[in-house]
Amino acid sequence: MTQAPETGYEPGRGPGPAKPTEEALSRLLGAHSFGALATVNRAGYPHLSTIAYAWDPAERVVRIASALGRAKVRQLAANPRAALYVSSADHLSFAVAEGLGEVSPVSSVPGDETGRALLAMQAPFTDPEDEATFLRNMVEDRRVVITLRVDRLHGGGLDVR
Repeated sequence: MTQAPETGYEPGRGPGPAKPTEEALSRLLGAHSFGALATVNRAGYPHLSTIAYAWDPAERVVRIASALGRAKVRQLAANPRAALYVSSADHLSFAVAEGLGEVSPVSSVPGDETGRALLAMQAPFTDPEDEATFLRNMVEDRRVVITLRVDRLHGGGLDVR
């Protein structure tokens, strides 16, 4: 029987599952800024949204910028259960952060608490006027912060040789 030279596995075989540690899963979350957020729609089905996020491992919190009226915001108000799925760049490992999502008040005054939380999720601005413009835009766009308090962090991958 021959092995495929590029993988070392027999035909019809491949790597088995790998069980990453919680520390490795946290590193995977921190290494990326895009993932898929799953919320529950009115019919009880998962609703997936591609989102940008910020992971705070010390607080075990994922922060997501969104806008009032978006499906994920409405769905979290009705049912706070949510999960964030993040894959490694090579798709050989993944992490899932599950928990309850909370939606902040809408940013209503430039520089309010919600606006400052959104600002903290951005790369720093070098021009103070850019920061002021950002905070005004957060009000105009009716932006909110979704905070996913992670109760369970799990994932998997492939044990690649």
